[in-house]
Amino acid sequence: MFSGLNNFIKYILPKRLFYRALIIVAAPTIILQIIITIVFYDSVWIKANKNITRSLVNQLKTIEEIYQNDKKNLDFFTDSYKNNFNFEIGINQETFPDNSGERKFSPMDRSLRRELKSVFGNNNYWFNTSKFKNAVEIKIRSGSDVIEFLVPKETVSTSSVRLFLLWTTLPSLVLVIIALIFLKNQTKPLVKLAKAAERFGKGDYVNDFRASGSQEIRKAAFEFDRMAKRINRHLNQRAEMLSGISHDLRTPLTRLKLQLALLKQKDVSDKMSSDIDEMERMLNHYLQFAKTQAQENTSTINLNNLLNSIKKDFDNDNFSYENNDETIELKGRPTALRRSLENVIQNGLTYGDKVYVKVHKGNKKASIVIEDDGPGIPENQYKNVFKPFFRLDKSRSLNQSGVGLGLAIVEDIINSHGGNIQLGKSKFNGLLVKISLPF
Repeated sequence: MFSGLNNFIKYILPKRLFYRALIIVAAPTIILQIIITIVFYDSVWIKANKNITRSLVNQLKTIEEIYQNDKKNLDFFTDSYKNNFNFEIGINQETFPDNSGERKFSPMDRSLRRELKSVFGNNNYWFNTSKFKNAVEIKIRSGSDVIEFLVPKETVSTSSVRLFLLWTTLPSLVLVIIALIFLKNQTKPLVKLAKAAERFGKGDYVNDFRASGSQEIRKAAFEFDRMAKRINRHLNQRAEMLSGISHDLRTPLTRLKLQLALLKQKDVSDKMSSDIDEMERMLNHYLQFAKTQAQENTSTINLNNLLNSIKKDFDNDNFSYENNDETIELKGRPTALRRSLENVIQNGLTYGDKVYVKVHKGNKKASIVIEDDGPGIPENQYKNVFKPFFRLDKSRSLNQSGVGLGLAIVEDIINSHGGNIQLGKSKFNGLLVKISLPF
């Protein structure tokens, strides 16, 4: 039971911190306003309005009794009420209205009906409170005659309720507006911190970020800045170290190649040269993997232009790219994103005959679908191929010349851009790679 209630509350609550905090601040004020209004309406206004209405109806009853007992002096009384109370009184023999002019949801109409009914009985009265702006029309049956009254509205209902609502609502609105301004200033540093963390997660550098806000938020921002700098320093050191190692190893490998070239035993020389070439490929792959997080600023990337450029660089008729001429732009690291797409396309061209690339623009996401007609990857190995240095068995041709870093590099780059990568079965019986990127 409580679990279901908790889930319901989580569902209806706003997702943003600003609106949640606003509810916490504004809800008590609104609830208090409602309680005060209900109490006032029930205990003060209704009673006051009832007394005013009852006094008016008694006056109407007095006038009606005078008319019944002394019709000759009626003019004197009507003039007196007009001068003293601003009542307009008329006598006629018209047909009494059958339909009521009462408004169903008006407290004033409801109170007037109750008092008229208690004094004159059913079907002996008629009134309309909405026909005139400042007056109420009332008709009373008196024998065969109809007495018409036009009385000021203030004699039917008190206007203090409007003044009360004004003085209670206005301060509440002022408090809510102040709360809005205060909460906006308090949540702004959190929003900045969240955006900075998002940028950093996508591989961008956030050297321009400055801590602000309350002491707790400043401390969190300061620690985030320290963490970001420490991670960047670590990544740069790793890349520099591996670059140095690669350079140091290439020199003796080059000397070995020269020495092997001087060997007279050709078969031994070729075999050892092949091993050395394999070692160079491994070094290049290791270095590429280490540099996926290397420093590169983000910029606006036109996805269509990027893929067209890749297709031009491959210059291969077996590489087919199609789009619907829809401009797709996103924020990212151009070199890294280009490297990831080239890795997937090159993998398809290496182990298949044709590669087909399509781009779709969805709801705040761009989808890049890359298919080939190669041997594909078994479904039970989809997760494993993203692991660094994982290679499929040698019975399959896939990855036989690599070191198992291609898809690991691709996944790392795509994830750092806030996207995701999925594998599947291609309609061409090869591998399907679906890359989703936010824009």
